Amino acid sequence: MSVKTVTFSAGRPLPVIGQGTWYMGEKASQRKSEVNALRAGIDLGLTLIDTAEMYAEGGAEEVVGEAIKGQRDNVFLVSKVYPWNAGGQKGQAACDASLRRLGTDHIDLYLLHWRGNYGLDETITLMERLQQQGKIGRWGVSNLDYEDMQALWREEGGSACATNQVLYHLASRGIEFDLLPWCQQQAMPVMAYCPLAQAGRLRSGLMNHPVVNAIAHNHRATAAQVLLAWVIRHQGVIAIPKAASIEHVNANAGALEITLTAEERHKLDNAFPPPTHKHPAGCRLILTHAPLLYRKRGGSVLALHNTDCLP
Repeated sequence: MSVKTVTFSAGRPLPVIGQGTWYMGEKASQRKSEVNALRAGIDLGLTLIDTAEMYAEGGAEEVVGEAIKGQRDNVFLVSKVYPWNAGGQKGQAACDASLRRLGTDHIDLYLLHWRGNYGLDETITLMERLQQQGKIGRWGVSNLDYEDMQALWREEGGSACATNQVLYHLASRGIEFDLLPWCQQQAMPVMAYCPLAQAGRLRSGLMNHPVVNAIAHNHRATAAQVLLAWVIRHQGVIAIPKAASIEHVNANAGALEITLTAEERHKLDNAFPPPTHKHPAGCRLILTHAPLLYRKRGGSVLALHNTDCLP
């Protein structure tokens, strides 16, 4: 059976399920298991690893750096820059720091984590400079909505953006109204973070939903595997679930073998209807009002409210 793949800007094909690292690197006691899980994922072919300078304030990048020692060429590395570092010398320094933590001389795909302090033109200039220096391969964005992407495309060089990484799962389908179709028209892959929802009642509601579980039973799969298979049903969408244990990594890889039938997709649409009008970009709202929703504690940025949103 051939594995479904996605390609960033004429690069090498990558499986449509990668490995996320949000919340990794926060506890020293979990570091060994996190490293082992990432290595197991690489062995299973989940070679895209997504991280960010924000995650544990660089701690997740250090975990990734340890995990990829000796096999850098087998891995497609994605990292993200804070919006307040996304231009000028701050951007240069931030990228250099990420490279040091990752233990590599280049990042395959470098993303603006969300729109903020610098103008899009300044961020494009930074990304182009880092490409010229060989420090990054491609660049992209995260948490930009449809209007943001139109603004990016109007900037000189903006259409070189290789991806947009956004919140997407069965219970959060807002991007399907305008953003996802537009990205598909540009042949630009979309990276779906929190494809299983992040936590709390929303995730529990998905995992325990009778329709999801009936479909899982039919495929001899888990609810999580069905939810991942649903996310990657679209052409050009790659899911990046976090997996801090080998057991979860194995389960994630197993979702690549599941293809939902038209009837199953219809049942899921009835249970979780697609959008019929534009929805507010949840993450954009939260991140725009970051001073109200986030605080610094012990060097880490912590969400105070919506745990389903921040990548």
